[in-house]
Amino acid sequence: MPIYEFSCKKCNHQFEELFLSSTDDHIPECPECKSKRTEKLISAGSFRPAGIPTGSGGFKPPACAPSGGG
Repeated sequence: MPIYEFSCKKCNHQFEELFLSSTDDHIPECPECKSKRTEKLISAGSFRPAGIPTGSGGFKPPACAPSGGG
């Protein structure tokens, strides 16, 4: 079940909403001021490449090997 972030255009409150499906077009009302003038925000995902342990501080690409030519 996807969780989306929203922002209220009236009071600028940001909140999260849990959706039952990723195709749900429901735009929720603001929990603070009850306005229907909310917009879905684009947020960073929680993607973690395989092999990176939890709590490692994120993905760090391997160092490049020095080339032999010059």
